[in-house]
Amino acid sequence: MQLRRAESVATAVDALRDGASALAGGTELVPLVREGLVRADTLVYVADALPRGVEERGPVIRIGAGTTLAELEVDPQIPAALREACRLAASPQLRNMGTIGGNLLQATRCWYWRLAYPCRLHGGERCHAREGQHREHAIFANDFCASAHPSDPAAALLALGATLRTDRRELPVAELYRLPDEANRETTTLAADELIVELDVPQPDASTYLKAMDRKRWAFALVGVAAVRVGDERRAALAGVAPIPWLLEDGFAAATPLPGTAYKVELAEALVRRAFASL
Repeated sequence: MQLRRAESVATAVDALRDGASALAGGTELVPLVREGLVRADTLVYVADALPRGVEERGPVIRIGAGTTLAELEVDPQIPAALREACRLAASPQLRNMGTIGGNLLQATRCWYWRLAYPCRLHGGERCHAREGQHREHAIFANDFCASAHPSDPAAALLALGATLRTDRRELPVAELYRLPDEANRETTTLAADELIVELDVPQPDASTYLKAMDRKRWAFALVGVAAVRVGDERRAALAGVAPIPWLLEDGFAAATPLPGTAYKVELAEALVRRAFASL
């Protein structure tokens, strides 16, 4: 395996066109390579090529994709929901290495996928979680794949109405994600040789992030709730409840919990009430 260092976004993208994988903090990619879930002859180190830091730009905060979660959690310019989501996302060591761009592209924590079962995300014909153990899995949009998206910051950015810029386009964070289906098993719309470069985050009037975990600290969300108030409008987005970060537009009427995940509906409802009350 080769490691190439990219000095600019353009050189990074050129290298990725040859089937290489992008490496920044490595907290996501390195374990996947070690476990054989990502196979690449070349890793392209992009951390030096990506913008890093936070800049106020009128009504929005611009964040470089190479900015670490640890940097975001302590920056007073960052909305509270995103700061708290970054703080709760992982241990201090991982937050000091992991970048916001990489965090948005986390792979599912579904143990069947991680153990390389021939599930639908691996191109198979079955969702093993639906038939097997699924306590930590999805309660929304889980008919094709019951995996649960693990990113806390992604839910916060979704609720905040953030947009992101890649090396070739600008799009709302909501459009970064897609539900997998028979025709396309991917959970993002990002091309293999496309890099997230920057994010623009609007400043709300108030925001918060609440997270229920099996451990008190540094565990993946059973349910994470980002709540935002802008004027009289309130909105919420959830982590850990669907194959993608989930914008709660119609309450819980669309929930389709599996037998082992029914508890998540009550848990999510309680967290949403608490989060909205705090706004």
